[in-house]
Amino acid sequence: MTPRPTGPAMAGGGAGGPRRRLRARAAALRIRLMLRLFVPLRRKRTALLHYAAILDGQTVNLHAQLPPAAGLPDRAEIVLRRGRRRYPCEARVYEGPAGEALVDAAVLLGAELGGAPVGTGRWRLRLRLYSGRRSRTLSLILPEPPVPYEGPTKPMEASPVTGERHRLGRSFRGSARVVSTAARAAVEVTKVHLTHAGVTVDVRVLGTSLEGPRAEFLAAGRRIEQAVESLGPDRFRVAVPLSGMTPRGGRPEHWDVVLRDSTGRSLRPGRRLHDVRNPLRVFAMRRLAITPQGHPPMIVQPRYTPAGNLRVTCTRMPEAG
Repeated sequence: MTPRPTGPAMAGGGAGGPRRRLRARAAALRIRLMLRLFVPLRRKRTALLHYAAILDGQTVNLHAQLPPAAGLPDRAEIVLRRGRRRYPCEARVYEGPAGEALVDAAVLLGAELGGAPVGTGRWRLRLRLYSGRRSRTLSLILPEPPVPYEGPTKPMEASPVTGERHRLGRSFRGSARVVSTAARAAVEVTKVHLTHAGVTVDVRVLGTSLEGPRAEFLAAGRRIEQAVESLGPDRFRVAVPLSGMTPRGGRPEHWDVVLRDSTGRSLRPGRRLHDVRNPLRVFAMRRLAITPQGHPPMIVQPRYTPAGNLRVTCTRMPEAG
């Protein structure tokens, strides 16, 4: 009897692999149909997006060309639509160098920011044109998705204010839409203050709530529990004295920070909402040499791990022997 494959071999050749390949082929076929069939058929009665991107995690930037039949309208609006909900946003319409009609818009997303109060789901982007008392609505065609740019920064994956995530997508026929998802559960570090007495960390909670939180600073075989001070809705502060974090040997000790609540769930504070490609270098914090009372001198440096989690490294100074 032929042995049945198990373990990694089975995982690689299981049902998941064929399904992924089938989805990839279906997606490629859909793109070919969209670009070769639907976009050319709809071009004369839709607006073509030459540029569309969400760079800051919360603003949709658009640049579109109107079909010749639309003429040069008096004014224009971008309308976000999902079901019966519609949110119009002002757009700028003007004549291009070749006499073409162009539209620019910057659509802010999020009620907390004073923008369109979009919720989770797929939101269609439409263009409404006004000429005198007449109005008409056009679809916005997105032939190509945004291409990530190179450099020290990258497009924000989430709003730095709300943590909500917005991305541009396309329908089967090529119409542009915004896909919004709720903020992921996270504890975002807003400030780290280092003194000779201790480390103070201010955080805000996104995408969830913490009931009766407490903080733990964890190193290899060591634990320090600290109370958490409330600074307002979903904002907290925790402070830990450095006298309890002195290294026990010659090697550096790395203290990780964890927030736990009364339900037993835990989250690690860190930096998640940023647009830099090298957060370890950009968010580097100063080191401080201290001498806790009754303990040898040491060097303390708060920093972020490659995963973005906050960590405090304590190293005994060489001359302390």
